Amino acid sequence: MRFFINKLILILSTLAAVVGLIFLFWILVTLTIKGIGAIDWHIFANDLVDNGLRNLLIGQFMLAIVAVVIGVPIGMMAGIYLQEYSNGSKYAEFIRNLSDVMMSAPSIVIGVFVYAVVVNPVGHANGWAGSIALAIMMIPIVVRTTDDMLGLVPKELREAGIALGAPKHKVIFDIIIKAAKIGITTGILLAFARIAGETAPLLFTSGNSQYFTMNMNYEFPSLTVAIYSLATMPDVNLVRIAWAGAFLLTLFVLIINLLGRYVIREKK
Repeated sequence: MRFFINKLILILSTLAAVVGLIFLFWILVTLTIKGIGAIDWHIFANDLVDNGLRNLLIGQFMLAIVAVVIGVPIGMMAGIYLQEYSNGSKYAEFIRNLSDVMMSAPSIVIGVFVYAVVVNPVGHANGWAGSIALAIMMIPIVVRTTDDMLGLVPKELREAGIALGAPKHKVIFDIIIKAAKIGITTGILLAFARIAGETAPLLFTSGNSQYFTMNMNYEFPSLTVAIYSLATMPDVNLVRIAWAGAFLLTLFVLIINLLGRYVIREKK
């Protein structure tokens, strides 16, 4: 009986995996065909107001980079505290549990929160709010990755550094973090790949702009928000631009994920 149940579960699991792969392959093929067919030099040389993607690509990259600048230091410092200074306190366990909850929190909830505390007081959408929302999504991933990677570093390295007379902060930054840098870097890359393709939080925070701008104090161009808007337009040319943007965004996220996995493989 157990043998039969085992075979049945194995068959059902295999079928579920095959069905999932079929749909994934279907999506990727459709996206590739329509996306490549819509890409030309005009898209990269012009802004959205002229049926191009230049301002959207640059705007999306800026939002993500500012989010990294905000989120990575906060996440790393929190992870260092949890692993090196908390001494297994209940407060540290609470932070770990909170970080796990935040990792699975719907992105639209984060967008609404940032809208309430950043956008609403200012009175209009702006790029800073968008980057803050993305940073909030990024911080729990960096916290968990830093905490886990530092926990894998042998205690002997810490003891050796302290035995040489180095202060604790020197041991952490010059020995422990260097030993765990590959894992931490991989976590940051994967967190960056996640926020680079987010749409929901930007709908409430950064808005969108058809024009090229570097001023994040006002509505800021975003590729993901533009795809969301253009895909529902009755104009065939605008839908074509949305397919091109979706393909480029998917390609970028895929490259970042592959880069992260390559770093892990080289470390192993």
